[in-house]
Amino acid sequence: MSTANPSPLWRPTDEVVAQAQVTKFQAWAAEEHGAPSGGGYAALHRWSVDELDTFWKAVTEWFDVRFPTPYARVLGDRSMPGAQWFPGATVNYAEHALRAAETRADEPALLYVDETHEAVPVTWSDLRRQVGSLAAELRALGVRPGDRVSGYVPNIPQAVVALLATAAVGGVWTSCAPDFGARSVLDRFQQIEPVVLFTVDGYRYGGKEHDRRDVVAELRRELPTLRAVVHIPLLGTDAPEGALEWSSLTSADIEPVFEEVPFDHPLWVLYSSGTTGLPKAIVQSQGGILVEHLKQLGLHCDLGPEDRFFWYTSTGWMMWNFLVSGLLTGTTIVLYDGSPGYPDTGAQWRIAERTGATLYGTSAAYVMACRKAGVHPSRDFDLTRVRCVATTGSPLPPDGFRWLHDEVRDDLWIASVSGGTDVCSCFAGAVPTLPVYIGELQAPGLGTDLQSWDPSGKPLIDEVGELVVTNPMPSMPIRFWNDPDGSRYHDSYFDTYPGVWRHGDWITVTSRGSVVIHGRSDSTLNRQGVRMGSADIYEAVERLPEIRESLVIGVEQPDGGYWMPLFVHLAPGAVLDEALLDRIKRTIREQLSPRHVPDEVIEVPGVPHTLTGKRIEVPVKRLLQGAPMEKAVNVGSVDNVELLHFYEKLARERG
Repeated sequence: MSTANPSPLWRPTDEVVAQAQVTKFQAWAAEEHGAPSGGGYAALHRWSVDELDTFWKAVTEWFDVRFPTPYARVLGDRSMPGAQWFPGATVNYAEHALRAAETRADEPALLYVDETHEAVPVTWSDLRRQVGSLAAELRALGVRPGDRVSGYVPNIPQAVVALLATAAVGGVWTSCAPDFGARSVLDRFQQIEPVVLFTVDGYRYGGKEHDRRDVVAELRRELPTLRAVVHIPLLGTDAPEGALEWSSLTSADIEPVFEEVPFDHPLWVLYSSGTTGLPKAIVQSQGGILVEHLKQLGLHCDLGPEDRFFWYTSTGWMMWNFLVSGLLTGTTIVLYDGSPGYPDTGAQWRIAERTGATLYGTSAAYVMACRKAGVHPSRDFDLTRVRCVATTGSPLPPDGFRWLHDEVRDDLWIASVSGGTDVCSCFAGAVPTLPVYIGELQAPGLGTDLQSWDPSGKPLIDEVGELVVTNPMPSMPIRFWNDPDGSRYHDSYFDTYPGVWRHGDWITVTSRGSVVIHGRSDSTLNRQGVRMGSADIYEAVERLPEIRESLVIGVEQPDGGYWMPLFVHLAPGAVLDEALLDRIKRTIREQLSPRHVPDEVIEVPGVPHTLTGKRIEVPVKRLLQGAPMEKAVNVGSVDNVELLHFYEKLARERG
């Protein structure tokens, strides 16, 4: 790819740069900790990875992290896996998340929005009071530090209260969204053996009510470690036999008591998408998440008490945990529970308008859907308060950047970010003081030594390589659950380059310091020895109005050959005739290269996704290689299992 000198799509004004938290942090860190005072972000980043200990010490001081017991040193051991952060220190995540209640008691901490799009506030003082009440009740139920507390709940205020109360008592939180079926929830929760389960009776989505009482009954039967079940009557039903009522646990007026836990004490368990085998149960620490999220939200997202932070997400995705951490910076967070496109495709923009969101995060897929549907955000909504639109989930194509620039505002800060559930944060993305180039992430994050490596471990610039991180990040997993010897954790990230985190994405680090993500390296297309990312093909093909969505797979054949089919899900009324076939191939050839042109274009009834909306590439590849369904994919993690039978049948016919 060319990284000649294009002109940026957006540049921050001098005033924006001067006012940014990261600018003030750099000036302060230069005086207090020897950071470079000149050289802008690039110099600060270099210092942050060269002087890792000093950088993270500076972060804890800048954000006034409270350590009831002080730390002996910043990094006790920096080997990966197994880095030890702030050994000796104690801390509590929930205490920091509720600090703004001390100064802004009557202002909203949460704005809750359902499909009526009316925002309902929860003040800081009320949030703190509910957390205090619930934490006391959890302790009365015998929940002790290290016990697991689970939520089968949508993105509602009760979910935030339950997470914070769990963290306050030193418990370990984990959640699934109620659109997950019983099997996929049990695949996750049975691994960690929760003692308390918070559940709803159902949820509303797309204008319909979905009753989940049967699923809840099954979860209760299949989770023998449960000591208590708490009923949240979202649809207004009575608590089932033996369940506790949410309102009775959260009505007392009690100051929260925050357990002092070690820095590396587990905070929550997140899950990999689990498309093959059981989802990995990823454990992150109270202290590690606290300092990583303060850095990411406070410095990179530039959030503070004046901001309103809206990210479209569900409780089954790491972005929900990341959204809740907006409270750490004193920011009002917006919880939207409902369909991303109800009652029309413009729904999320309406919510951004009505809540006065200053940072609005969504998926690249939603941006492209708006572009296709002819949504005009700035014409139809007042988005003057939105400073930044951030996207994740998949790379934002160049057309997405242009559309946001043209249709929202030409002085809009567009932050395409990329990270992972594995670290519950971003490896690269938003920097308020840097320009934005079309199709690029602005820069690697502070303290994150992100590089692109070739197979022998040589760093590459302006060339495609593996995304690696060569030094530890505080939010890297402390372990996986049920992985006593650490082998599953090691094999997930550290088996390719010993001692170096390999994430499984293809990236380019440009000579300007920006980053381009090309797609997953484990489903990478490799033709005649040339590696290609699937994202580039999706971007080209899905510009065609006839193509609703596509999926490209590269299958190594037993005879040494290589088969690269492109599956297309057509828009209503479109037909895959010779003319469309020809346009698809010509588009790919002209925009990418002849090497990117697929061997076959096959019409499919739909593209399967994980429950968090990612296209399923690797399991489809395994099916096409002849693996049986139960070996190729964990069906509980798929949004529409019926679609997989199409690919299974195709494999049989070809076989």
